[in-house]
Amino acid sequence: MSSPEIASLSWGQMKVKGCSTTYKDCKVWPGGSRTWDWRETGTNHSPGVQPADLEEVVKKGVKTVVIGRGMSEALQVPASTVDYLKKNGIEVLVLQTEKAVAEYNALAAQGVRVGGVFHSTC
Repeated sequence: MSSPEIASLSWGQMKVKGCSTTYKDCKVWPGGSRTWDWRETGTNHSPGVQPADLEEVVKKGVKTVVIGRGMSEALQVPASTVDYLKKNGIEVLVLQTEKAVAEYNALAAQGVRVGGVFHSTC
């Protein structure tokens, strides 16, 4: 099962190939995607992305996780979150969202088992 391509990205909107939903923030993994609802884990711009935000993606057997910090990189990614991924043997890339989507799509096109969480506004 391959990771779905992110078909488009603009401020506040993301589309994943093969999915009719337009996301504001999304999670993607091999074979699927869904809305990334920050309220589920109490995530805010600071302290930022929590390990709990990534558990679902990690459980899909990804080898790499790409984190999109937003268009202006307002979303923080604490060291504890990066450590959580590394301790699970997962490579992690933390980038501005447009760069993160480009990197994610390149990895997916190469057949890498890549997942990601992306913030499409600030």
